[in-house]
Amino acid sequence: MQFKMIHNNINVSDLDLSMAFYEQALGLKEVRRVNGDGFIIVFLGDQQGSHQLELTELADHPQTYDLGENEFHLAFETEDFAGALARHREMGCVCHENPQMGIYFIADPDGYWLEILPKKN
Repeated sequence: MQFKMIHNNINVSDLDLSMAFYEQALGLKEVRRVNGDGFIIVFLGDQQGSHQLELTELADHPQTYDLGENEFHLAFETEDFAGALARHREMGCVCHENPQMGIYFIADPDGYWLEILPKKN
């Protein structure tokens, strides 16, 4: 039996703010949207693969999300690592750098960490 990973979901406090962040920081664009009773779900994609990021905004969730120790993260690779790091520094979203490993993390508007790696050849 085989499984194909199709998406990851995160809940967000401000859907418009999060969508703008993910497009500016990572180039993710809306693929589809579901408007439900008390929620909106937007799927974002990178136009390269089939895996998507699902953002869910719940109308009845006014408090910030408790991310605990925030050990969960998504990882993205880029061919222009130096350019990406410069953009993310300019955006003020770099939250941790690990030069020894050659990676860094950015934080989205809700505090979720996203790992950025250089593309391996």
